[in-house]
Amino acid sequence: MDNAQLWIDEGIKLIAYYTPKVLAALVILIIGWYLIKKVLRVIDRVMEKREYDLSLRKFLHNLASWALKIFLIVTVVSTLGIETTSLAAVIAAAGLAIGLALQGSLSNFAGGVLIMVFKPYKIGDFIEAQGVKGTVKEIEIFTTKLNTFENRLAIVPNGQLANGNIINYSAEENLRLELVVGVGYGEKIDEVRATLQDIIQADERILADPAPQILVKELASSSVNFGVRMWTFRDNYWPLNFDLTEQVKKTFDAKGIEIPYPHQVEIHKQE
Repeated sequence: MDNAQLWIDEGIKLIAYYTPKVLAALVILIIGWYLIKKVLRVIDRVMEKREYDLSLRKFLHNLASWALKIFLIVTVVSTLGIETTSLAAVIAAAGLAIGLALQGSLSNFAGGVLIMVFKPYKIGDFIEAQGVKGTVKEIEIFTTKLNTFENRLAIVPNGQLANGNIINYSAEENLRLELVVGVGYGEKIDEVRATLQDIIQADERILADPAPQILVKELASSSVNFGVRMWTFRDNYWPLNFDLTEQVKKTFDAKGIEIPYPHQVEIHKQE
């Protein structure tokens, strides 16, 4: 009878000790769950307002959801009086192991997040990066897919794109095109400049403002190099570049203006 009464007394003490903690843990769990939903809604609205990519929005939503729920569970467990130091150490060790194992993938993932957040380019833009030129076809979490001039699919890791130089030809409405044209030292500068001016004025794709420039750019070893600078709409950039290059060659041939090229002289010694 004494032992039974002892067990009853111990049970009452445990109930009296743990009941407030259990109630507090339940209150924290209910309030925390409600606050997590509110926070996730705010995050979704912010990402939608800033027009984040849909795949990125879903991933960040899930990432924030898991992080907040884990924090809530740890808080509830701690409220119950359970030691959480060991649990935190296990989580940290697991995170470190996963991070080391997926170091390259995590770098590409981080690069993908940065690209989707800061948007240095978007789908449809023509860019140059990592030695590749092409139109952006898809922006994924780990890679960016480009269609090159040859309609080949180039897959570039986002980690390299985020840490490297990117030239976005579609970012601005107008682009400046520069052609470098070399002529022989025997040609007259004024005549070459006038010829280049006529070629520019004949093409309506070249903008009048800012005005085109024709400069003597360099006195090279075998040629006088002219820099021809002009502005055009971005959609005309590449067609104009190719057409003007062809037109310069045809016009110079018609006027007898020499475009120098490397010469090789062979000397044979007679024994």
